[in-house]
Amino acid sequence: MDDFESDEIEYIEKMVERETILGSTTYNDCSTTSFNWLKCARLDAVEWIFNTRAIFGFQFHTAYLSVTYFDRFLSKRSIDDGKLWAIRLLSVACLSLAAKMEECRVPPLSEFPVEDYCFENKVIQRMELLVLNTLEWKMGSATPFSYLHYFISKFCGESRPKETFSRVVELILALIKESNLLDHRPSIVAAAAVLAASYSQLTKEELELKMKVISSWGSLANEHIFSCYIIMQEIEMGKLKTPKQFLSPKTSPIHSSSSIAVVENSCFTTSGGGTKRRLTYNDSDQNCPGKKIHHPS
Repeated sequence: MDDFESDEIEYIEKMVERETILGSTTYNDCSTTSFNWLKCARLDAVEWIFNTRAIFGFQFHTAYLSVTYFDRFLSKRSIDDGKLWAIRLLSVACLSLAAKMEECRVPPLSEFPVEDYCFENKVIQRMELLVLNTLEWKMGSATPFSYLHYFISKFCGESRPKETFSRVVELILALIKESNLLDHRPSIVAAAAVLAASYSQLTKEELELKMKVISSWGSLANEHIFSCYIIMQEIEMGKLKTPKQFLSPKTSPIHSSSSIAVVENSCFTTSGGGTKRRLTYNDSDQNCPGKKIHHPS
């Protein structure tokens, strides 16, 4: 093993160690109706984030990081059903924060395409601050893209097909739509995506043999990788049906776009995993900070 490979392994191990600090939390304490609404609202947010990534030329790493912020935020706070303007505002704040962490050039907030909503810069900034405080300013997270070079070289060597990397990226992006990012650590997603792109229909035993090239990973990691691998195989075979984007906001006309402070109200949702504070504004939705623009038909 040369010095470069040794340094890379040490770097990978340190990233894996940092992943465990954030832990794993999922959406909870939701009724079926609320969960279904949130799942579709999340899909809408993910699609907006990746469309905006393409517009600005951001890295996939940046977009993934912003979805991680989004999922972590909603594991600690709840947004009432139907408040699509809040979902969009959260999406903008998360992508903006991720870009500030990872990109050389970050567009002004006024350039973020919010379609039918009109958020003042200071409203987005207040949302950014709420995200930062909610996540306790722990914003530096690894993503699967941080591990791809390592896992591709380990599992595929020099004989890998040229299209391997693009196929791996496609699987990661598909998984983002299907699964809360807190369900799977980034290193697990990366390993599963490389294996799924390179080898179809691996049994659990075959996958464990492949994983033996990484001596520092134990049986528990293999269990998680195989679980994630199966999800990707189901995506490949079309067994998982991501709900189509259906969200069409049906809110009353907004008469004010004035800046309104984000606050914590006295309503708390208690669950086995802790307490989730509800995201709310001082005023009702009639005066929310996102002005809905109605176009003539």
